[in-house]
Amino acid sequence: MAEKEQNSNARPAAKAKSKAGKESFWSGVKKEWNKIIWVPANEVGRQTGLVVFISIVLGVIITVIDQGALHVIDWILSF
Repeated sequence: MAEKEQNSNARPAAKAKSKAGKESFWSGVKKEWNKIIWVPANEVGRQTGLVVFISIVLGVIITVIDQGALHVIDWILSF
């Protein structure tokens, strides 16, 4: 019986501790968020354009190599 009383008394304290932990967590998140150095929008746009350009170029290169390999394999199999 004494165990049940101790367990029921422990729960509110745990909830209070949990709430305080959540508040300190979010205050820590806010502190870290303020430390972020954001990249300027024009830099993001330039880097995004560069990634798209390189992706297109690599896609074309892979397509050319694939088509060349296909023609070579067809030529070999035609004998």
